[in-house]
Amino acid sequence: MGKYKYLLKNIGLLTLSNFATKLLSFFLVPLYTSVLTTGQYGTYDLFNSTIGVLIPLLTLNALEFALRFSLDRNYDRDAVVTIATKWLLISTLAIAVFLGINNIFNWIPMVHTYALYFFLMFFSQALSGIITAYARGADHVASLSVSSVIASVFTIACNIIFLIPLKMGLPGYFLANIIGPLCQCIYLIVRMKVWRNINLHKRYKAQEKEMLQYSMPLIANSISWWINNVSDRYIVTWFCGVAANGVYSVSTKIPSILNVFQTIFNQAWALSAVKDFDPEDKNGFFANTYKAYNCLMVVVCALIIASDRILAKFLYANNFYVAWKYVPWLTIAIVFGALSGYIGGFFTAVKDSKVFATSTMVGAITNIILNLIFVPFTGTLGASVATAVSYVEVWLVRLIQSKKYINLKINVIRDSMSYVLLVVQSIVLLIIPENLAMYLVQLLLLVLIVALYKDDIALLVNKVVKK
Repeated sequence: MGKYKYLLKNIGLLTLSNFATKLLSFFLVPLYTSVLTTGQYGTYDLFNSTIGVLIPLLTLNALEFALRFSLDRNYDRDAVVTIATKWLLISTLAIAVFLGINNIFNWIPMVHTYALYFFLMFFSQALSGIITAYARGADHVASLSVSSVIASVFTIACNIIFLIPLKMGLPGYFLANIIGPLCQCIYLIVRMKVWRNINLHKRYKAQEKEMLQYSMPLIANSISWWINNVSDRYIVTWFCGVAANGVYSVSTKIPSILNVFQTIFNQAWALSAVKDFDPEDKNGFFANTYKAYNCLMVVVCALIIASDRILAKFLYANNFYVAWKYVPWLTIAIVFGALSGYIGGFFTAVKDSKVFATSTMVGAITNIILNLIFVPFTGTLGASVATAVSYVEVWLVRLIQSKKYINLKINVIRDSMSYVLLVVQSIVLLIIPENLAMYLVQLLLLVLIVALYKDDIALLVNKVVKK
């Protein structure tokens, strides 16, 4: 199968799953913002964010080695599944012990109140991360797509049932987002007959050492990404309160439109980067896909920024409406996070996991420093700007690091001009009142960005139509 055809096939399959999971959930935002208070939404977000950093720490990044080593067709799949299962069980036990001690001493009252939900969220997200990573690496992309649809259907149905007729509030929201991923995991386990690969009686010492040598350096990378993604929410909560964090967390829902595109592409790209890696990029496959990907991300980002105020009126109810101010900067952050993920595919291909950590750690340090400077004086808006700046930094460092492994020919000057225009769009949205003049300026900036990428748009259309 050709390089472009293989990539487009996986993009098509993953589009099905992510459309169901992401876009359908996107349309439920008005339900969440009308039923839950800003404080309740902020509480859920803090739990979700905390679990996001605990999973790579306690599982030793099992999902990373489950993906990378299952991509090697000749590698022992039993070893991959067994070792991942082992660390899933160890991490789950550690969480159970912590929650039991916390229930006795009540160190963290919020966790004490929702201890059962915290435990179930951790287990469902850890299991889901590992099993979906293994499904991608083992080339069960079609099954993964079906499982994502199943997860989406159960999550959305449970949200509607628990929040509207049953009026369960925050506990209902917790349960809906636990049941969906668990249903996905059950389907994948049955579909792939994963239990056949589990052999807990065998040690696999050599394979475990090799996998952990790959995955453990990525713990620093995962923590750094977590800092870039969610540390600002703790700082916002600290300086502005949990309700302000609720507003800030819901502001990510409009940028999630763009996040759908980057999630689909990066999942498919990780498979192509390993399968078709060529340091010299002789046929231009890597340069062409980078150009097309960058073009798509920038243009969609510009569209989202231009229509931000309109989308916010439909999606953000009551006290959540002010979240529109943070959307442009968080959307720009997703653009550079996506491009960083693209470049990271090269590092995955050569199994250099250590190089991931340096770029993301630099960005994480910058993120914390800027948050501590901006948030006390500019509030939540400062947190969104700090996130955007840190993501730009990660992309730039990775672009420089990638030269060690691949000769990637891209138009940095043209791309930089488009990035500047995105920032101008964001500033215009903040300083000009919502009127015809503001939208005309946004339209002009959007046309300029499209004009910059006219050749790449033609290339993208040609490749999609041809394949």
